[in-house]
Amino acid sequence: MTVIPPREPSDTYLDTSRRRPSRLDPEELGFTPRRQVAWLSPTQLAATGIRVAFAAQFGAYLDKRELQLALPTQVHDEYAAKDELWIDYIADLGDGFDATYSMAYLLAQDQLDTGERALPRADVLVLGGDQVYPTASGAAYEDRFEGPYKAAFPKALSDTSPHMFALPGNHDWYDGLTAFLRLFARRGDSHIGGWKTPQTRSYFALKLPHRWWLLALDAQGEAYLDDPQLEFFKGIAATFEAGDRVIIATPQPSWVQTEAHPRYYDTLDYFLRTVMDPSGAEVAVMVSGDLHHYSRYSSPNLPRQLINCGGGGAYTAATHHLPEEITVPPKHSVTRRASPQTKYRLAKTYPSKMRSKWLGSGVFGRLPWRNPGFTTFLGILHTMLLLAFQNEAGRILTIPIFLMVSVVMAACVFFAVGLTEGQQRFVPFLLGGLHGVAHILFGVGGWLIWRELPFRDLKWPLPALSAVVVYLPVAGVAAALLVSLYLLIAANFKVNVNELFAGQGIEDFKSFLRMHIAPDGTLNIYAIGVDKISKRWVSQPADSWFRPKEPMKARLVDDPVVFAPAAAPSDASVS
Repeated sequence: MTVIPPREPSDTYLDTSRRRPSRLDPEELGFTPRRQVAWLSPTQLAATGIRVAFAAQFGAYLDKRELQLALPTQVHDEYAAKDELWIDYIADLGDGFDATYSMAYLLAQDQLDTGERALPRADVLVLGGDQVYPTASGAAYEDRFEGPYKAAFPKALSDTSPHMFALPGNHDWYDGLTAFLRLFARRGDSHIGGWKTPQTRSYFALKLPHRWWLLALDAQGEAYLDDPQLEFFKGIAATFEAGDRVIIATPQPSWVQTEAHPRYYDTLDYFLRTVMDPSGAEVAVMVSGDLHHYSRYSSPNLPRQLINCGGGGAYTAATHHLPEEITVPPKHSVTRRASPQTKYRLAKTYPSKMRSKWLGSGVFGRLPWRNPGFTTFLGILHTMLLLAFQNEAGRILTIPIFLMVSVVMAACVFFAVGLTEGQQRFVPFLLGGLHGVAHILFGVGGWLIWRELPFRDLKWPLPALSAVVVYLPVAGVAAALLVSLYLLIAANFKVNVNELFAGQGIEDFKSFLRMHIAPDGTLNIYAIGVDKISKRWVSQPADSWFRPKEPMKARLVDDPVVFAPAAAPSDASVS
């Protein structure tokens, strides 16, 4: 059996008070601040498609969860005796430096003013998944997550240092959890900045005060729960008393993804039926990241909240396509045994649905300029199409033209079908085909205009060179605007919704949860949002290495969600 060796902490951060950078320079920082991932760059689009295909076809071969049986496991119960406890939850965070560090900076502050009340720093920080983008590796974690978080909280370790736990998301899984386990499942006194990292596996259980629990499941997509993980949680559930309250953290909000992925909720439902229901404990909250926004579903028939909070640093995603009502488990589930169905209604989103629509319409002003590689690629494609038309002197049905038209059509269909999640295929094929036709017509129009200009009469190779110099940049921007129009229209049919927002790379409207278990056992969940992150930083002599030049304004984006204390075992058994 292969055991992943623990990674030794970097010497750079063993003494966090030894040196303090004065500027965002890699030589001073010890890591390289990264730009936000350009998700529509040609290389990134190709890499994303390949990774998704490999994850779907070979995910079982990359699964290292059963190998974790060789790693120690434990229930983290050091918080159970506390009178009260503060817990932060944040997900989808390891992207560009500005957004990632903005959120890490807020998490690290001794106190956070939300405008209505001040909330103290959490004793426990739970990372909900996708700690790094676009793919997991030691270098990517160092630059996009570990470095910014160490810079935000460079505190010396002590007995009262807060703890950090991490759940892997799909981007953490692209290397089969290798880099994730090396970073978060080290043995010994490991830490990231001033946060201790005591977990030993990719899943964990926290025993909280006043009979509250937090269980974090490593369940990706349609994959089954592995036997070691299932036995681990069954052993914990055997210690529950009737009426205990449980918070379940999962890598993706399968309850709202059932239309595109009917089987996603099956694994979670299996866990609820076979592990939680026999224990007598009550699942009060299910929380997840993966979708880069905040949303909360509640039910009048079941005292349970379904919360997605993926605003930790990655681009902001749409909320206006979220259904107003969902049924959990879904009606179209193919599982022969399932929990009783319950209807949930959408209680709150951040950003709001109206703001989300407004952000989507900004694609024309953002996509061409924030994805220069994509714009350049479109310019090259249309320049080759122009030269194919031009070189054939009006003969349309020729091999070069046929090949270029085929390439354009294939690229547009792949863009629609290959990048759209879910089971539907006819609508993406249709929209992708119409998108391809629009580009062909655009190419014909460009050729008709170009042939009226004097460039075609120049001596070879000047016509081709002039097309590259003059036509390519203009065609690239115009084609990018055409793609923007397509995305805006296609999103109404739930096609390429993710690309509409990924292409814009909106870094604002970030969010995280701050949960408080009060001395009387009441749980309060505060959803904290930041409408505008910081992009200008000033070094400081103490605390975080850098502070925002203009203070960020954190605010509550939802009413506090309040849960009553756990019922006494005798009362729970009667009810």
